[in-house]
Amino acid sequence: MTKAARLLTLLRRTLLICVLFSYGLSNAMGKSPNQPAATPPAAAIASAHPAATKAGEQLLAAGGNAFDAAIAVAAALAVVEPYSSGLGGGGFWLLHLGTEERSIFVDARERAPLAARRDMYLDHDGELVPELALNGPLAAGIPGVPAALDHLAAHYARLPLSHSLAPAIALAREGFPIDAHYRRLARWRLEVLRASPAAAEQFLLAGEVPPEGHVLRQPELARTLERIAARGRDGFYSGELAEQLVAGVRAAGGIWTTEDLSDYRIIERAPIVFDFAGWTITSAPPPSAGGVGLAQMLGMLAELHLEDQDRVASVHRIVETMRRAYRDRAAFLGDPDQVEIPLARLMHPYYLAGLARDIHPTRATPSLPPSLPADLPSGLPSHVPASEGQDTTHFSILDDEGNRVAATLSINYPFGAGFVPPGTGVLLNDEMDDFAAQPGTANVYGLVGGEANAIAPGKRMLSSMSPTFAESDQGVAILGTPGGSRIITMVLNALLALSKGGTPADWVDAPRFHHQYLPDVIQHEPDAFTAEETAALAAMGHRLEPIDPKMFGNMQAVYWDRAGQRVLAASDPRGQGAASVVTSSLHLQMPDNSQQN
Repeated sequence: MTKAARLLTLLRRTLLICVLFSYGLSNAMGKSPNQPAATPPAAAIASAHPAATKAGEQLLAAGGNAFDAAIAVAAALAVVEPYSSGLGGGGFWLLHLGTEERSIFVDARERAPLAARRDMYLDHDGELVPELALNGPLAAGIPGVPAALDHLAAHYARLPLSHSLAPAIALAREGFPIDAHYRRLARWRLEVLRASPAAAEQFLLAGEVPPEGHVLRQPELARTLERIAARGRDGFYSGELAEQLVAGVRAAGGIWTTEDLSDYRIIERAPIVFDFAGWTITSAPPPSAGGVGLAQMLGMLAELHLEDQDRVASVHRIVETMRRAYRDRAAFLGDPDQVEIPLARLMHPYYLAGLARDIHPTRATPSLPPSLPADLPSGLPSHVPASEGQDTTHFSILDDEGNRVAATLSINYPFGAGFVPPGTGVLLNDEMDDFAAQPGTANVYGLVGGEANAIAPGKRMLSSMSPTFAESDQGVAILGTPGGSRIITMVLNALLALSKGGTPADWVDAPRFHHQYLPDVIQHEPDAFTAEETAALAAMGHRLEPIDPKMFGNMQAVYWDRAGQRVLAASDPRGQGAASVVTSSLHLQMPDNSQQN
């Protein structure tokens, strides 16, 4: 072969390699002119605290996937948001595996101790004593978060726990400056924190709320995180730490045993999946009421044609669907492993069509069922804090492989039970209040529960936490929020906004309103309705109660715009979180695809 021929052959091979590489890269980036991207052009994280978002970014930069980042974010939140979540609490993790196009619901909800009794919070006269289910170790369920961190690392993450927990360990050991929100909630729970010497030492300064900017260090929590990093779930649920937890709880009047801890298990469940307005919604199954409630409300709204209604008529119809969904929540929902739940019936189109037909176009339906007492409070219980709504946490994560996580975690009330077993650094939850301690009586969030959610040994308490995905050819939304009983209706409002377009910043910023059947009142942000709209709704028979916007959650949303080949993220302006879009070196992010905070 001549020199010229060899050169021509080399040029042809080089050209072929370039064409093949260009074709492969185009397919990998989803750049076909007629098809949306196959994988996202960027990763994104939205969480309730900048330090947690940064922890997730560090794991993505280290080669981790969305599940590694989720472990880092959850653990960091356990350090910097002790009023919202932590190792002593539980939660739900909605996962999507991009390469498998499969979604999984990881149930890390707390369980009642095996010694729990149906009447454990009643006095000798059979009356509920609310403080028993709120304050101190008797109020604490068996935590699920440490088991969830280990489960994610073992089954879905790419890096070891020692990597993903490193940012949280550093935050606990080196400390972080507390802010006004921390001070407000610590002041609210001051006496309860003082009652636990270990909690007072960890979260207060000489028995008082620390000043803003005080650097809060938690060396015992750092050591606990290091044990989990080294031994996984065994570092928490067995051995020396487990014995310390049980000894501390029992010495202060709690009922935990080492068997409670060793028996705790993560449960993977099938999520609730349904369609609405061209979107496939994937959300939380029982023991969360979220997915069922969303399926019911959106199923009824599909029958009511909101697009043909004015603002007042639309709000009236949305409120009436909320009323009916929360009525069914009280009557039927609980731990699916211990009670029979008629899920198929509750979400059946015929049943929902019947509920929708029952909605009068111009009159509110009174919430006075014969099966529940009519003398429930007309407003929130007096012991609900003014800032209730941010005492749970949520984060949303997308990586550039299409993996995604929506996780809502909680210790229930601000600073949970206010109790730390000495030597552990673990602040315990007070999720036992989420049971119907006395069926027909409202809990701390005003929710009324029935027999399905009565206390039983080893049972998981019903929850409102609603981590959710929404997916169509247009894009993928990842969202959720804290907010107590209002979580489900906040996610509903976001999904309705999503169905009309807009961006994550629009969804998390939109004014919110809520109805939960009992109390029979529309709770709303002050700017949710005009004076004319308020008067028109009142004329229909609705009672309205404006409340502090901080009681309406702290939504975190990520959106992969498939059609526009961009990623957006937004953190609720009601909170102090941070949203970040992280561009990989393998992807090109358009200049206008910046994060939205």
